Amino acid sequence: MSGMIPQRFVEDLLDRVDLAELVGSRITLKKAGASYKARCPFHDEKTPSFNVRPDKGFYHCFGCGAHGDAISFVREFEGMGFTEAVEELARRVGLEVPYDKAVKQEIQQARTLTDALDFASHFYQTALQGHQGSFARDYLKQRGLDEHIIRQYNVGYAPAAGTALFDTASKDLQGPLIETGTVSDKFGRPRDLFRNRVMFPLRNTRGRTVAFGGRTLGDDKAKYINSPESDVFHKSREIYGLFEARQALKQLDKLLVVEGYMDVIALAQHGIHYAVATLGTATNQDSLQALLRQVRHIVFCFDGDQAGFRAADRAMENALELMTDGLHLQFLMLPEGEDPDTLVRKEGPDAFQKRIEGATPLSRYLFDRQSEGLDLELPENRGELKARTEPLLKKMPRSTLRDAMWHEMLRLCGGRSQWQKRSPRQWSKWKGEQRDRIPEERIDVKLSKDSLLCLALLEAPDLASEVIELARSSRQYNQARQFAGFIAEHDLRDRKSLITALALNGEARKQFYTIFDGIEHIPARESTLAAARELLSPDEESTRQQRLAALLRNFANLTVEERQELRQLSAGTPD
Repeated sequence: MSGMIPQRFVEDLLDRVDLAELVGSRITLKKAGASYKARCPFHDEKTPSFNVRPDKGFYHCFGCGAHGDAISFVREFEGMGFTEAVEELARRVGLEVPYDKAVKQEIQQARTLTDALDFASHFYQTALQGHQGSFARDYLKQRGLDEHIIRQYNVGYAPAAGTALFDTASKDLQGPLIETGTVSDKFGRPRDLFRNRVMFPLRNTRGRTVAFGGRTLGDDKAKYINSPESDVFHKSREIYGLFEARQALKQLDKLLVVEGYMDVIALAQHGIHYAVATLGTATNQDSLQALLRQVRHIVFCFDGDQAGFRAADRAMENALELMTDGLHLQFLMLPEGEDPDTLVRKEGPDAFQKRIEGATPLSRYLFDRQSEGLDLELPENRGELKARTEPLLKKMPRSTLRDAMWHEMLRLCGGRSQWQKRSPRQWSKWKGEQRDRIPEERIDVKLSKDSLLCLALLEAPDLASEVIELARSSRQYNQARQFAGFIAEHDLRDRKSLITALALNGEARKQFYTIFDGIEHIPARESTLAAARELLSPDEESTRQQRLAALLRNFANLTVEERQELRQLSAGTPD
């Protein structure tokens, strides 16, 4: 849909939006020279590394790498799609998105489908309160749900009659109900998909109904059934309870991912409002990406039986390829025979909250699961642990977390010195070799600013636009300017895609083959990005010193205004 909105309108919209005001309406910003700083809303951190540059129209987090413009911020913070984010910003500045006729028809069609689904949701809610919903009300009461939570989640009841919904709908809604699969015409006549079921509507980020889940009150073979996919519902991308969580909490810091609709609602009733559920039996990568668009901290909660551990293992393996620095994933395995619904009622919300806070980090869960049944005192079992763990770690993108987990694997698997003792003679010989060895001193290698920026681009390609902007003002960043230009031209947004492009693009290989030849020591990723940050977002004193040096170099040719500026800078006062 993003290609259906004219690029000129998008650029005009971004020019009109005050990025600092937009971001500041959602998180607390602190002025820092030409930029604003804050604790990043996209990952947990104690010190602010999130920078907003309204003069340049972008934000960047040096902690987790989050980067983008006003549209990107709204998409990530609110969990919206591109079109939704553009519409939200357009309303904010009083503009109308200029869709062409075909796109307007497509949008209208989607709105017609959600209108029909909203009607169905209201129908089910009304049916729950009617005489035919008495059995459903008794069931919900037995499950401990009160009237308030039932209304908050729009819980309803689908009557047992085969065409109750279809017969109630107006002619213009009957077609959309069939199109979404809420009413089936599989056998040539309309028949409601959901019959004699407690209904759980799934709402998108704007609160519109896009699908349903239904729990049988009879002896149906399928205890739960869900709506089929449609133009407004894609199972792997939707998260049950997310809209309600955002309504209840001002800001979502983390999400607790549980397995069922009733688990979400029961936890919310007990004051734990950040519980959600993905749809389907497994948390796949699409589901994970949908979750990570909302928060950077996820706690997976599973039953403590074999099926629960298998589901947790699948979630862990799917998460590995997405794990970057700044993400925080944990696993909460409940006592066998318990689920969140039963356990929170049995032990209360405070005790359940303590369980969440003590959830197992992904790294520990991985090593605990892979070392099950192994005696690590035995070399053979240490080798087995390495054989099990190494393929999993290789799935992870390069990051500090991956390096730390790799070292933990080596520590657990052990080295020769951990299970083999040196003989006294060997030890004496080794000590003698150590005495005779010439002492070595670590030499800190200082990189040029140009090389430093190139290394930073390799680690975080999304810095390209900032590097290009910086390079325009100085000739000393020639390599970085060319490298950033290549990245921007090919729209490379992460390290993996950059390495792939450099490997497969013949011209790129030829151009950048020697770009790092002069570097003898590669600094750590964090050090590289921190140093780049100082170049890209210098503080006021650094800016003053740089401008002062530039004026002094050109002293003989200064204008009257520049000489006045030189005197002010020399005195330490601002312009």
